[in-house]
Amino acid sequence: MIEELVIRDLGVIKEATLPLGPGFTAVTGETGAGKTMVVTALGLLLGARADPGLVRHGAQQTWVEGRWQVDADGTVAGRVRDAGGDLDGPELILSRSVSAEGRSRAIVGGRSAPASVLGDLGGDLVVVHGQSDQVRLRSAGAQRAALDRFAGPELGPVLADFETHYHRWQDDRAELARLVTEQDERTSEAADLRAAIDEIEAIAPQPGEDDELAARAERLGNLEELRVAAAQSRELLSAEENPDGLPDAVTLLDAARRQLERAGDHDPALSELAQSLANAGFLVADVAAQALELPRRPRRRRRPGT
Repeated sequence: MIEELVIRDLGVIKEATLPLGPGFTAVTGETGAGKTMVVTALGLLLGARADPGLVRHGAQQTWVEGRWQVDADGTVAGRVRDAGGDLDGPELILSRSVSAEGRSRAIVGGRSAPASVLGDLGGDLVVVHGQSDQVRLRSAGAQRAALDRFAGPELGPVLADFETHYHRWQDDRAELARLVTEQDERTSEAADLRAAIDEIEAIAPQPGEDDELAARAERLGNLEELRVAAAQSRELLSAEENPDGLPDAVTLLDAARRQLERAGDHDPALSELAQSLANAGFLVADVAAQALELPRRPRRRRRPGT
């Protein structure tokens, strides 16, 4: 049984509290007084679509709250607990807010819940009578419940036994669906792993290749810096034209070698030193030639079969 309905910033209603209770309650008023908004507020609590056009002009959101007296061991209480909420003593408190941007939030028994939960509870909390239909009688669940009540208490144990087996069947069916889904996922994962193995085998990686690729990436990332360093080193080691007019290393070594060779006739040790300088000159010239070739863009290693 609904006890109270609180409405804020809904349509023409700024704030209103509608106390309800046992017996007949009639909501009356002139056209435009907000009677339709009362029904609209109740609809929001029962899971109706959130329409931002319902928010009162100038307000950020509309908010509706309802209080019901429910059976603590009944179906409604069970659904509330399944949704993560709970009763406040014998009372169930539902609330719904709709922002001007269209965002909707539902609270069931103190916990946030999808608006669909409100819709599930609505059929047991309120019966809406229209001009040409009776909403509850259109529900298959309500029809089954009416038929079960008509059957009488003597069939209660049979119904309880059926519900037990039905819920067990539902659990088993859900478990089977889960196992089938997991099997499909494992089959798909195995196929992905086989494809990955085939791709790795086609690439044919070699031991230590990751280090080689890392070094190659480092060189490519600093290619310009390496080029400048190699060019400057070559100019210092062996350059036909030095921009600073200074002799290069090869020229200096060659000059030193000739000086020692001139005096080598008087001391064999000087001849040995001259030969060492000649060897050093060859080595420096070779380094300069290599510096001329570096840094090049690393060549891509050919894969087997390519």
